[in-house]
Amino acid sequence: MCGRYTRYLPWSEIHRLYRLTLDWEKQRNDAPAYNVAPTEEVPFITIAEDGNHKLRQGRWWLVPYWAKEVPKFQMFNARSEEADAKPAFRDAFKSKRCLVPADGFYEWTKSPADGGRDPWYIFLADHRPFSFAGLWAYNSTLDITSCTILTAPAENPMSNLHDRQPVILDPSAYEAWLDPATPVSEAKALLSQNLDSDLQFYRVDRQVNSSKFKGGEEMITPIDMRTAYGL
Repeated sequence: MCGRYTRYLPWSEIHRLYRLTLDWEKQRNDAPAYNVAPTEEVPFITIAEDGNHKLRQGRWWLVPYWAKEVPKFQMFNARSEEADAKPAFRDAFKSKRCLVPADGFYEWTKSPADGGRDPWYIFLADHRPFSFAGLWAYNSTLDITSCTILTAPAENPMSNLHDRQPVILDPSAYEAWLDPATPVSEAKALLSQNLDSDLQFYRVDRQVNSSKFKGGEEMITPIDMRTAYGL
């Protein structure tokens, strides 16, 4: 799963991951986002006509090009094992693959103390930026651009927290993943070129649990487990 993520680093840091050429793309500097939630507008990267990367903006909740209304069932994640065959995702998987910039995400476990939901912040070493493998679509009827994040069975260390995790694509796979000429079978194989085994995590405060809470650095500050559980 990936139901909440962060994108707080300066755009200049994130920009180094991509081959953006337009001035407005390079100069963009979004406000820090410490609790990005489904249905919010988010930036994502696609391929441009000249072969460079293109920055787009859209709803984090895929709306297929053929939909007559926004789907009510969850569309912010797509299972990588089956997305190429599912009607809601297969067209996007074939020719509209994207990268979603981030620098961390959250997952939850059940508290041994009170049964509540304990949030964990998950990130790469040095809190460096990365890209989720994603799919995107444009629905002309509803005039909605949207995207979704692909997930896969969890590997170590994420399997200690959850049975699934978002696919964090290795930069070496970016070009082939974005290229619509890459056959579906090859694109699917590219998802194994990921950084998921390099993840680290620690517990953070439960204020993250509310998607309406849009705080600052305190949202990704590790907490003392003994204090949290009153030990």
